[in-house]
Amino acid sequence: MRQKKLAVVAGLLVCSTLVLGSLAAVADVPTPPPPPAPVASASTPAPAVTAGSLPELTTLIKQNSAAVVNVSMEGKSGGAADDDLPEGLPPELKRFFRGLPDMQEHDTRAMGSGFVVSPDGYIITNAHVVDGAKSVTVGLSDKRELPAEIIGVDKLSDIALLKIKADNLPVVQLGDSDKLEVGQWVVALGAPFGLDHSATQGIVSALSRSLPDGTYVPFIQTDVAVNPGNSGGPLFDLGGRVVGVNSQIYSRSGGYMGISFAIPVNVVKNVIEQLKTNGQVSRGWLGVEIQDMDQGLASSFNLAQPEGALVAGVQPNSPAEKAGIQTGDIIVGFGDGKVTSASDLPLLVGNTPIGSQVPIKIRRSGVEKTLDVTIAKLDNKDQEGPKAASDQKEKGMLGLAVSTLSADELKERKLDNGVLVQEVLADSPAEKAGLEAGDVIVSVNSQAIKSPADLKTAVQSAPEGRPLAMLVMQGERMRFLAVTK
Repeated sequence: MRQKKLAVVAGLLVCSTLVLGSLAAVADVPTPPPPPAPVASASTPAPAVTAGSLPELTTLIKQNSAAVVNVSMEGKSGGAADDDLPEGLPPELKRFFRGLPDMQEHDTRAMGSGFVVSPDGYIITNAHVVDGAKSVTVGLSDKRELPAEIIGVDKLSDIALLKIKADNLPVVQLGDSDKLEVGQWVVALGAPFGLDHSATQGIVSALSRSLPDGTYVPFIQTDVAVNPGNSGGPLFDLGGRVVGVNSQIYSRSGGYMGISFAIPVNVVKNVIEQLKTNGQVSRGWLGVEIQDMDQGLASSFNLAQPEGALVAGVQPNSPAEKAGIQTGDIIVGFGDGKVTSASDLPLLVGNTPIGSQVPIKIRRSGVEKTLDVTIAKLDNKDQEGPKAASDQKEKGMLGLAVSTLSADELKERKLDNGVLVQEVLADSPAEKAGLEAGDVIVSVNSQAIKSPADLKTAVQSAPEGRPLAMLVMQGERMRFLAVTK
């Protein structure tokens, strides 16, 4: 299992069966109740009874535990792919590393959770639970273990759809995650550390949480205890309806530390319908890099308060470029949806049918305007990172040392202009704003920066008492930083 210090680790919720032993050694569970009706025609469950301020959960758990399953996979890992080898390794040495024991292909076994959504055997789990699987087995509440077919996997939402050959299975009812509120009680069912049909409860801590994990999801944050093995299991509201799929945790230790994240069921519904029909998910593509506004950036753009998604970059030949969207625009509306933060936009765009024309409301230089954009299909492609830059330095203002970039260096970064940050002084305005050595300053207050002299002039001519809106390339991402003189 991979771990990152205080970072989102999706794989932490997958439980290794090598540690836990055989999946067949499961605890006895009560005889399941009669199967409820299929999802499409299920009646609304009665809300849980509360005793004082605490919910009564036994009925909810009895009614739904039979539809929660264990998902185990066997696969291969290591050795074969060059991506697993040390970075920067010369090609002539790679064959020696491939022969090392840690680099050789070996068997892997892992497990997670899932839940049945149709009587004929469709099951939802996490994509990372079955990642790299050669075979998948589903363990039912009646102790049957059946082979499962992977119908489709969508890594951008971390959802996978499985199918087993069975009839008259108990199912869960899918709810409406848009109706969730912070403070609402929720319940998780799953198999933490292989302990199947475990139940934990807590509250919704936050909604529409955007995480740096590469997924296309506005996560539900909860304080429900979930651990390795809970991945792919359902999160219920007190009415017994599934409102999320448990997916990730923040952790230093690899186990639960008070914060967990679930994929909203309304995202899941769209994904599984496409996986069931097409085996894959098509999403709308706009072609912008965006970031949240903070008070410093809002002030630099002469706004009273931070609101909207700030466009830090526009991809060439993208729908955004064709519609006239520019770097520095602030997107505040997409179609009928309001964009109050950067996390609102990806889901709105992703759920838009390919080829649809959508009005986008933006603020540019203090003026609000509407542009029409035709949404294209998202196509994920890897991009090369920037190469080493020139070492010609000129001390800049704000605690920076910057240098010019050659035409080839700009081309490698796919930039028309910019200067390379070679050094950032400790406790300087640049360091406080988040600038680091290796960043490229592209513009300041919408003025293109082509040389250290341009940067000096732009900083000197900027209005006093207002932060500078500095567009910076950090790694492969474009973002604005508010730098105070």
